[in-house]
Amino acid sequence: MRLLLISGSTRRSSTNGAALTTVRDLAPTGSSALVYGGLSSLPAFNPDDDRDPIPGPVAELRQQISTADAVVFSTPEYAGTLPGSFKNLLDWTIGSSVLAQKPVAWINVAAPGRGHGALATLRSVLGYVDARILDEACMDLPIGRDLVSSGAVATQPEREALARWWATVHELWLAKEPDETR
Repeated sequence: MRLLLISGSTRRSSTNGAALTTVRDLAPTGSSALVYGGLSSLPAFNPDDDRDPIPGPVAELRQQISTADAVVFSTPEYAGTLPGSFKNLLDWTIGSSVLAQKPVAWINVAAPGRGHGALATLRSVLGYVDARILDEACMDLPIGRDLVSSGAVATQPEREALARWWATVHELWLAKEPDETR
């Protein structure tokens, strides 16, 4: 199983990025995860540019999504919704149908009661592009900056929760019909 992990934050030391880095580091044997690092390099979405030849960073994004078995998002909430740079990334996926029927999930690291405006918008956009949301793999795991060290989650309870999350995702993947797996 190959996961593509996409943070909606452009901040280098974001808790969203730390959660996804930890997910990558905890990948079980036989699985792998790649943290997408091109959010800041994507050009502003313009429908006129969504045709061949598409901008290089957009082609790379689409290729990484296409070759992943599933995509996992972790995004902060700005002004009650998705950050503009992350919405821009999602806009670039619409014309290609690269997320159509792609299994997707998210990890919400916001403090309890926070982040749900962004997640509601993310759910709406993912529904619009016909992504297959794996509700069982969507999780809320508050991770404050004090729980992060060297770009990853440093505390054992949260690391164990992310390891259990991997087990859930792996079980969901193995439960699929054999012809649905790659």
